[in-house]
Amino acid sequence: MAAKAQRYFADRGQEKLKKTSDEGKRRRKGADGGAEGRGRAARLDATSVGYFRRVGDRLREEFADDEERALFVENVLTEVKGKAGLVAMDMTGSLAFQQLLSLADPAQVGNMLAELGGEKGSEFKLISCDRCGGHVIESALRQMARWTEGSPSEEKSNMSNEQEESEAGGCGMLEAQVLCLCQGVRENIVDFIKDPHGSHVLRTLIHVLSGCSVQEQSDPRPAKKQKKQEPELTDFDAPTSFWWELKYLSDSLMENVNVCATHPIASTVLQTLLAICHRKRPILGKKLNKGIMGYLTSLSSAPGVSPLLVFLKDKTCSRLIQTVLKFSHKALLRDIYKNHLKNQMMPLALHCFANYPIQTLIAASVNYKVFLKVCDELADGLEAILAAGHMGVIVQLVESCVQREERQAKVMKCLLQAFHCCEPTTRHLSCLPVFLSLLTYEVYYNSETAEGDTALQRPLSICYHGSCLVQALACFKDRSLLMNSLHSLRPAELLSLATHQMGSHALQALITLSSDKGKGKILRKLEGLYTQLACSRYGSRLLEAVWSSASISQRQGIAEQLVPNESQLRSDQFARHVWAKFGLTHFQKRRGAWMELQTGESKKRKMFSDILE
Repeated sequence: MAAKAQRYFADRGQEKLKKTSDEGKRRRKGADGGAEGRGRAARLDATSVGYFRRVGDRLREEFADDEERALFVENVLTEVKGKAGLVAMDMTGSLAFQQLLSLADPAQVGNMLAELGGEKGSEFKLISCDRCGGHVIESALRQMARWTEGSPSEEKSNMSNEQEESEAGGCGMLEAQVLCLCQGVRENIVDFIKDPHGSHVLRTLIHVLSGCSVQEQSDPRPAKKQKKQEPELTDFDAPTSFWWELKYLSDSLMENVNVCATHPIASTVLQTLLAICHRKRPILGKKLNKGIMGYLTSLSSAPGVSPLLVFLKDKTCSRLIQTVLKFSHKALLRDIYKNHLKNQMMPLALHCFANYPIQTLIAASVNYKVFLKVCDELADGLEAILAAGHMGVIVQLVESCVQREERQAKVMKCLLQAFHCCEPTTRHLSCLPVFLSLLTYEVYYNSETAEGDTALQRPLSICYHGSCLVQALACFKDRSLLMNSLHSLRPAELLSLATHQMGSHALQALITLSSDKGKGKILRKLEGLYTQLACSRYGSRLLEAVWSSASISQRQGIAEQLVPNESQLRSDQFARHVWAKFGLTHFQKRRGAWMELQTGESKKRKMFSDILE
């Protein structure tokens, strides 16, 4: 049956693709002729589209063994041969082609790239800048990560010399085609970096040349929109020729740095190069960072104004500068601040685009002396930054101060002043609610004086950046103001904070980072609320985190509060997990065994914490 299936796809494919081959050649020829030709996108006829749809469906199914799968891939690629460009630039054909390449061996991928590129790689630009063809080229490039597959192992020790030579030849073919693509890219570098599809091919090429592989999507058409995440990179040993080619490619990009600095698509290519070089070629990365900043600061501007200040306020260039600052070394950061940013931190922090590079500068300089100067400039203007709504700057400054103890007291005092909680000292008790809400004292309590018990009856208001701010402040050496403010909250407010999506993280940081004595004081205030916390989506997560950091006696106190409500807990979708994780059935029936188990866990946790410290 398997053999019949392979013959079916081969025979039907030969018959159906033959009809479209001549038309495809004419379209590709027209596409080379100019903009008018490019506008007519290549398409397969309905019969061929059906064929490739069935190919895609078959590839998503399980094969009986590797041999059957290899035979199927070989047969379909044989049908694609001679019409690879047409198939690659069709939407349905492109999806099937990408799946085939991920299953093909390096020799097959190299042959397909050779056909897609044409003589001397002249057609790579056309395919790469096509919305469907670009994905095929990217998929082919990613297969370079498998070029070392089959390095000496027990299985391959008995492989014949002829097989080894054939495999080496296949890898060599793929390597040669990647180098051919590089040459084509360098000859048309401006077209590639400006094109929305060609730029993605170039970014994938940069990954491959550096020896990084980006994980491919298992399904090119995901069923639902997925949360955007940073691509997961896997390192592999790239051929020596790739290292040189990466240098030549970076030189070509630096020759066109004027385009990369101002064009929104081209800028992302240079940012990718900087990130990859920081990871794999740090010396080249330092050279690129210095070259980019040298170019930006060499341009003319108004007398007495650094040109860098102009670029920092540009939407596109600010992102490039942000990437440069992120990967800059100590000397470059010091030079940038001293010659261009000194006494300009506040205007930049208040700017809608420039505040993002400032956040990156704060994070990148935290281990250097320049951070102290940056911090001093910004600390006195926290209220203005708060009014501008640029909370990322304030949160990043506080997070960085966690590592710089000498600035913690000053930043805390400036925060109290910015939120109008510094004077009179009675307002200190309200610092936690106003920090969580990111509203000044008067605005939060909706009163000019905000004195008396009436003002303190407002329900808690919690926002994302407010939660981040409190989590960072919880890591300060002196957090007495926050803890006093926490102890002043009523039980209803504590419950509201603990069951809030973002507030629960803030409360977790305040509890888990406290000493055993401070933790016990907070837990006593939570008595009577444990069941409600366990039955809450976010409260149950908080309760589990508190349990993990609690002492044996504190755990016992929590368990005693929960056990009387067994039926409610075991029937709740969140609380039933708490019941199981805390071992409350054992606590009820075999308390001695439960105590031994908790004691063992506590000793284990203490041992690992000692090792980590």
